[in-house]
Amino acid sequence: MTTAYTHHHDIRPLDPALERIVAAADAAAPELADQEPRRRGAALAAVADALEAHAEELVQIAQEETGLTTGRLQGELKRTAVQLRLFADVIVDGSYLDVRIDRADGEFVLGARPDLRRTKLPVGPVVNFAASNFPFAFSVAGGDSAAALAAGCPVIVKAHPGHPRLSLRTGELVTAALEASGMPAGVFSVIEGQEAGTAVLQDPRIRAGAFTGSVRVGRLLADIAASRPQPIPFFGELGSTNPVFVTQQAVQTRADDLVSGFVTSVAGSAGQLCTKPGFVFLPEGHGLEERIVQAVEDSNASLGEQRLLNPAIASGYNARRETTLGARGVRTVVAGESRTDGDDQGWTTPTIVAVSLEELRAQREELLEETFGPFSVLVEVPRGSDLAALVYEFFTGSLTVTLQTGDAEVSDELRSLVAAASDVAGRLLYGGWPTGVAVTPAQQHGGPWPATTNDSSTSVGTAAISRFLRPVAYQSVPDALLPPMVRDANPWDVPQAIDEAGGSKTWGSRASA
Repeated sequence: MTTAYTHHHDIRPLDPALERIVAAADAAAPELADQEPRRRGAALAAVADALEAHAEELVQIAQEETGLTTGRLQGELKRTAVQLRLFADVIVDGSYLDVRIDRADGEFVLGARPDLRRTKLPVGPVVNFAASNFPFAFSVAGGDSAAALAAGCPVIVKAHPGHPRLSLRTGELVTAALEASGMPAGVFSVIEGQEAGTAVLQDPRIRAGAFTGSVRVGRLLADIAASRPQPIPFFGELGSTNPVFVTQQAVQTRADDLVSGFVTSVAGSAGQLCTKPGFVFLPEGHGLEERIVQAVEDSNASLGEQRLLNPAIASGYNARRETTLGARGVRTVVAGESRTDGDDQGWTTPTIVAVSLEELRAQREELLEETFGPFSVLVEVPRGSDLAALVYEFFTGSLTVTLQTGDAEVSDELRSLVAAASDVAGRLLYGGWPTGVAVTPAQQHGGPWPATTNDSSTSVGTAAISRFLRPVAYQSVPDALLPPMVRDANPWDVPQAIDEAGGSKTWGSRASA
């Protein structure tokens, strides 16, 4: 068995309850890392089974605490279970370890080469700060927790105060499923409170952090992680305005489709999605406003007034909404409604405004900040404007950039726009709308600051596991002392890319050994 990860003389005292949790995670880390991938995969699948077995109970609690619709929550819980099973398949396959073996070669072109074996190992205990807007998919059992567990790391989740009962109940189910699957005690815990979360993040036994939430809080936590005596990686998903660029040909040939998709994307889940389109750049004189007004009226008739997740989000939404509505040159297209009830809960319908490109330039400090809720800005762009230049002018980082064009429209301008969008966003959409984030191997959910704190990673898709792994190479180490995935016998039966002496390439596995 591997040894503990931490030099314990570096540990500062924690509250006794937190100390027990962090100590248990630290003690569980070596044992979890040594678990064969098939066992860890089975444990993740067991968690998915447990969530689905208690779906009715969990969805009811989530609906009571968040105000999200039952249908939305049922779909989100299913997504969470699917993600857990997908990660289970990935770790059983073993390719995520990226095992590379270079045999010793006395005739190597640069001189004698030693035996080198490279793989990836779990970083150790991870603290995950859960999100408010996805009480399943980005919360206790969501993507960050699933990715860390898949990597072989114990997880301590700091629950979001917006759904405390759901967090604790989900934590109970996850913990029970993991322990019943033979995972070590202490591999999963849920804590509550801002002070508890920051104290755990500062503890030297914690080796990585994850977060989904606001730019302000994410930056504070990222700074804490970076200022520790031993800085640790911190993977925060923060704010995003998700600009959309619409060509004249798209307006002329797809007007109804554009408007329907736009309003659905803004109104869904009361606009409380990190990929909601916040700015739509349209040609001047686009003529879509009447269609947008009608589409919002139809959406309101179907969805009605929607509740915001919690009073803090309602307060932030109202402040941003009022700031934008009061800015010079901003014209209201759809007034929308925003009210607060006796419990300080916010209730809204979509608000759509328009502004000229000139005014956006003049008031960029007031207007370009994300408005988290059912709010979007139409930017009227003079014909002939360089859209790629506008990407660089207004956006440094975004989760997404969307291009809406005519059918089969291709031009040098669009090629430049694709290149610019790829510079500032983690995901580029051609058609479609960004509020659907598929949980698949090729997904990229990230982007340059302020979309995330670390642009080299994703929080959705199977590549998310790699955030919680670190590469290690073993040089001339006897086979008996090597970890299982790089041994010649390959007892974990993972793919091994082998460079034999003399330069021939082979692909190793237990079945072929």
